[in-house]
Amino acid sequence: MSLSKLKKSLALFLPGIFLLGFNIGTGSVTSMAKAGATYGMSMLWTIVLSCLATYFMINLYSRYTMITGETALYAFKKHIHPAMGIFFIVALTAGVMGSVMGVMGIVADISHVWSKSMISGGIPAVYFAAFYICLVYFIFWNGETQFFERALAVIVAVMSACFILNFFLLMPPPGEILSGLIPNIPPTKEGSDKGPYLILASLVGTTVFSGLFIVRTTLVKEAGWTIKDEATQKSDAIFSVFLMFIISISIMAAAAGTLYPANLGLSEASQMITLLEPLAGKMAVAIFAIGIIAAGVSSQFPNVLMLPWLLCDYNQSPREMKLGKYRIMVFFISLLGLVVPIFNARPVFVMIISQALNSVILPLTVGCIMYLGNRKDLMQEYKFKTTTNITLLLILLFSIFTSAIGVRGVLAQLL
Repeated sequence: MSLSKLKKSLALFLPGIFLLGFNIGTGSVTSMAKAGATYGMSMLWTIVLSCLATYFMINLYSRYTMITGETALYAFKKHIHPAMGIFFIVALTAGVMGSVMGVMGIVADISHVWSKSMISGGIPAVYFAAFYICLVYFIFWNGETQFFERALAVIVAVMSACFILNFFLLMPPPGEILSGLIPNIPPTKEGSDKGPYLILASLVGTTVFSGLFIVRTTLVKEAGWTIKDEATQKSDAIFSVFLMFIISISIMAAAAGTLYPANLGLSEASQMITLLEPLAGKMAVAIFAIGIIAAGVSSQFPNVLMLPWLLCDYNQSPREMKLGKYRIMVFFISLLGLVVPIFNARPVFVMIISQALNSVILPLTVGCIMYLGNRKDLMQEYKFKTTTNITLLLILLFSIFTSAIGVRGVLAQLL
C-alpha cells in the first residue's frame, strides 16, 4: 500500500480516534481501576453493555446529522426549544470545568509519584501540570481540526499500547475474565468507600458520555458525510468503541490481576504507582504511568475545546478555533488544570455540581434523539423503526437508573 493510500485510510478513522481520546481519560482509568481492585472482573458486563449503548447512540446521532445536515445542539434549539440547547452548553461546560481540574490533578499527581522513583523527593506536581497544560495549548494554538485529530491519534496510540501491554503482563486468569461477562451485582466489600452501585454508575457515566454523541455530530458534518457514507461512519464508530472496550478491560484487568487478590483496594489512581511496584515490578508501573498520562492529555484536549465547539454547534458558526475569543476561552479553561496542584485539594464544589448536572444529561440526551428521530418531517423514510425505539427506551431506563445512583452518591458527598 502506498503512503498516500495509507494516509487516506487512516484519515477515515480520525473522527473515531478523537472520540476515543475524548472518552478514555483519567476518570475512566480511575473508575475501571477502582472496579478491578475492589470487585475483580465481576463488573466487566457493565463495560460490555455501556460500549454497546455507546455504539448505538453514536450511530443514531451520526445518522441524524447525515440525513438532515443538522448538528445536535442546533437541532435541539430549532426543533425542541432554545433552552434545551443552552442547558446542554451549561451542563457540559460545568462538567468539563470539573474534569479539567480533576484530570490535570490526577495526571500531575501520578507524574509526581512516578518521578520519586527517579529523583529524590520527586518533581513537584504543579510543574508537571504546567507542562501538560502548555503542551495541550500549543497543539490547540497551532492547528486546525485535522491537525488536532492527528496529534490526538499519536497520543491515543501510545495510551492504547501501554494499557494493552499491561493487560498481558498483569491480567487475571481467563476464567475470571469470562465470568465477569455474567451480569451480577457483587456485595459491598468491607472497608470500601463506595458500594457496587455507585461504582457501576461511574463505569456507565465514563463510557456512555453525552458530550461524545453531541460532538460526534459536529465531526460527522465537518467530514462531509451523508447517508451514502453510512458504512464509513459505522466502521469508524466500531473502531472507536472496540478500542474503548479493549482499553477499559485492560485497565480493569490490570487492577483485578494484582490489587484485587492482594485485597489492597484503591481510592486514587496515583495509588496504582506505589501499590503495583512490589506486585508487578518497575516496568509494569512505568507502562501504566505512561498510559495514564497519555489518557489524561488525550482527554484534556477535547475538554478544553468543548465550550467553543458547543457554541459553534448552537449558533451554526464556522469552527474557526484561531479566533481570539476562542483562544481566550481555551486559555482560561486550561488554567483550571492548575487548581488542584496549586491548592493541593480537590475542587469539591465544582465537581459535585458537575456530577449533579451530568446525572440528568444522559436521559435527556436519549430522550432528545428519540424525539427527533421519530419526526417524519425531519427523517423522512429514515424515521426510527420500532426496534430502534425499543432499544432507546431500554437505554433510557438504564440511564435513569444509573442517574438515580449518581444523584445518591452526590448527595452523600454533600451531607
